[in-house]
Amino acid sequence: MTYQPSQESLSKLTPVLTKRWLSPDAWKIDVYERLDGYTALRKAFKAHPDDLIQLVKDSGLRGRGGAGFPTGMKWGFIPQNDGKPHYLVVNADEGEPGTCKDLPLMMADPHALVEGVIIASYAIRANFAAIYIRGEAVHAARRLRAAVEQAYAKGYLGKNILGSGFDLDLVVHSGAGAYICGEETALLDSLEGYRGQPRLRPPFPATHGLYASPTVVNNVETIASVPYIVLGGSAWFRSMGTEKSPGPKIYSISGRVNQPGQFECGLGVTLRQLIDLAGGMKPGHKLKFWTPGGSSTPMLTDEHLDTPMDFEGMAGVGTMLGTTAVQVFSDQDDIVYATYRWIAFYHHESCGKCTPCREGNYWMVRILHRILAGQGTHQDLDTLLDACENLLGRSFCALGDGATSPVTSSIKYFKQDYLDYIEGRKAPMFHGELVGAH
Repeated sequence: MTYQPSQESLSKLTPVLTKRWLSPDAWKIDVYERLDGYTALRKAFKAHPDDLIQLVKDSGLRGRGGAGFPTGMKWGFIPQNDGKPHYLVVNADEGEPGTCKDLPLMMADPHALVEGVIIASYAIRANFAAIYIRGEAVHAARRLRAAVEQAYAKGYLGKNILGSGFDLDLVVHSGAGAYICGEETALLDSLEGYRGQPRLRPPFPATHGLYASPTVVNNVETIASVPYIVLGGSAWFRSMGTEKSPGPKIYSISGRVNQPGQFECGLGVTLRQLIDLAGGMKPGHKLKFWTPGGSSTPMLTDEHLDTPMDFEGMAGVGTMLGTTAVQVFSDQDDIVYATYRWIAFYHHESCGKCTPCREGNYWMVRILHRILAGQGTHQDLDTLLDACENLLGRSFCALGDGATSPVTSSIKYFKQDYLDYIEGRKAPMFHGELVGAH
């Protein structure tokens, strides 16, 4: 018998960004145009750029890359009539463990991103835009480049777009596969041809971004939302989600569920409803722990099944919405090993610029390996927490902060699992010393 989600869960689905995904050849420009594509652009050109910024402010759209900063406010920070070139940069460097929402969007509907880029560039008076995509995302980059070529051929990019007098050039730039380049200032350094490392702030990208000029850096999902807001209006956008976290959101759910994938719901959906939409837990598995927004967000437990998954709801239980990369783990998964794997990732991806992150992750991965090898001590737990205290808020960028999340939250909720290894109740998973980088 086929699993059927409840009507309550199904009612949470709001296909806006994902509505074209299943259309045959949705990535082609003629299909996109047939399905309302580039209609919002024509409407946007009839408005003053300042009115578009106000529209996005009124919609309440918040950044979909993790931080949730108000998008219209970020656009409004760009100084006008300053005599400098302005830039729009799209952060498509999706590298958070468990996150898989931007890549399918770029694969299935690249023109939604391209149209959003043109409207956003017009609003902030930028004549050059760049989409910085993760180096490993070869297929998505091909789709994007093809979409950009098609947009140029149809007159949506280039000189005097649709007779508006507005010029825009758009470049798709493939990075080298560094997670650190998902941090906006490291991304800008990489885009300029330097090693991807975070910059000291202030000054901020709004005034000193790409090539030391005013720059807006937004996530793929954020920019792809813009055409829908232009077409539907701010009141329509606010009809979804919650008052402080309006609009739809793509939740990517993976792990111990029957049908992992992307589910677009209004902000405020619960994990219970998402698991229901994903076909329920796998047979024989009981929920133990989960991440609401990737490994850099403190994990939660089965006690939080009904907490609203919006920016405020997650903050209320001591975590963050992040990238809505929902990773579901069961009672058959080892929390200590999962934490070890995440910290090994952060150790590997640390750019090494600042001491707390470089050294903190180096030592945490070794301590976790020692615990899993049955050689841990009670003091190790204190050392892990002490390392996190020296990392949180003391590193150049959010990678250091994010690395503390799995450690502190796993010890908070599952200290007994650590003690089972330390006190010999659980057989060692590893044997011998940690060899190599991780």
